[in-house]
Amino acid sequence: MLVGVISDTHGLLRPEALDALAGVEHILHAGDVGNADIIDRLREIAPVTAIRGNIDVHGPCAELPATEAIELAGYFIYMVHAIEDLDLKPSAAKIDFVISGHSHKASTVRKDSVLYLNPGSAGPRRFLLPVTLMLLRLEVGRAIPELIELAV
Repeated sequence: MLVGVISDTHGLLRPEALDALAGVEHILHAGDVGNADIIDRLREIAPVTAIRGNIDVHGPCAELPATEAIELAGYFIYMVHAIEDLDLKPSAAKIDFVISGHSHKASTVRKDSVLYLNPGSAGPRRFLLPVTLMLLRLEVGRAIPELIELAV
C-alpha cells in the first residue's frame, strides 16, 4: 500500500504536491491544513485522514480531531500535529508509526520500535527549509518512507 503523508499546507496546495501524491491509496494530513478545500482536493486522489494543527482554529478545519489513530495495511498509525503534544507512549500502545508536522522540518527517527515521521511542510516555504512531503510504502514486514522534495 502506498500512503501519502503531508503536513503544514497552510492554505496552499501546490500542483507539485498533487503530482507527487498521484497514485497513493490513502493520504494522511498532519495538520495546519489552513483551508478545508485542501482536504476536498486531496480526497479526489484518495481517502484522507486529517488532523487539525495550531493554525486550524476557525471554520471546518477547527472541527478536525487533534489526534487520530488509524490502521492501514496492518500497521497502526498515530497522528499528532506537534510531537511535543504526544499524549501516549507509542511503544506501549503497539503503535508502529507516529506522524507529526508543525516543525516544517522533515525527519525520520526510529525509537523503541516506533518510526516517527514528519513530512516537513508542503505549503508556503518557511524558515528557508525545503518544501516536502513523504510517501510511505507499507509492505508485509517492512515499511519504506521516502521524502519527496517538491520543485517549487
